[in-house]
Amino acid sequence: MTAPSVVTLGETMALVRATEIGSLRHAHGLALGIGGAETNVAIGLSRLGVAVSWLGRVGDDSLGERVAREIRAEGVDVRVVVDADAPTGLMVKERPSASSTAVHYYRAGSAGSRVSGSDLPDGWIERAALLHVTGITPLLSSTAQDAVLTAVARARSVGVPVSFDINYRSALAPAAVAGPILREIAERADIVFGGEDEFSILYPDAAPPEAAALLRDAGCTTVVLKRGPAGATAFVRDAAFEAPGFTIDAIDTVGAGDAFVSGYLSALLEGLDVDAALHRANACGAMACLTAGDWEAAPTRRDLERFLDGDADPVRR
Repeated sequence: MTAPSVVTLGETMALVRATEIGSLRHAHGLALGIGGAETNVAIGLSRLGVAVSWLGRVGDDSLGERVAREIRAEGVDVRVVVDADAPTGLMVKERPSASSTAVHYYRAGSAGSRVSGSDLPDGWIERAALLHVTGITPLLSSTAQDAVLTAVARARSVGVPVSFDINYRSALAPAAVAGPILREIAERADIVFGGEDEFSILYPDAAPPEAAALLRDAGCTTVVLKRGPAGATAFVRDAAFEAPGFTIDAIDTVGAGDAFVSGYLSALLEGLDVDAALHRANACGAMACLTAGDWEAAPTRRDLERFLDGDADPVRR
């Protein structure tokens, strides 16, 4: 098999989603799917024509089979480890109102949280063009933290660039605990993505431009500030690049940040400049909000072209 351009690792869970607006106390319709930050990015990249590989653990159960099958169906090379001693994790999503989404996680002791550095195949990272990791996985467990740090160390040892999305989840660890862990990974990465609040987790006393400067001092070449509908800013070496967002009728914003990352990385791997990468990233993030689901609305190249040409509904620009 041809070596993938991007490799990534982390937990992907089964996803139960309410199909109607309102509390789960009264929901009658539920839909079953999957979701996980790293595979959201992987699927987004695959749909944009990038060869990508994902590694993770699932339980020896039907939900684990569902996770592996769904990701493979999207053209991603799946390196799944089946864990007979732990279940596949679960997340449940509800829409309390038309403009809000709540996600509940049931992942303590899950198979995905038990991923470790020993699960990483020889040569898998070393043959890639880029490694992508997030701040979710290292907060799941000590073994998961080791897996991410091992992956980053192996990538750096052979000059494979590292992409890191801070993706801080307060339910996994308080800021005081998470900050040093996430900062260590960010300072070893080549590209760092995050929102304004997330950069404050890394450097509590620094505004995003100052955080970008601190990361550059540590060796990071690109820092991307995600601002949702307001667009994004990329700090590349000593320059800052701004790109406006898109105004849409959002249905579900969960997964938008992952779609943004897949758009940016796909453009980077194609050799596009920073302005073009931000423009594509903002478009992918907006498109991910147009239907329910974590990754289902991630665009193909054709979808993206239609959206940017103004032919896709419902979009107001």
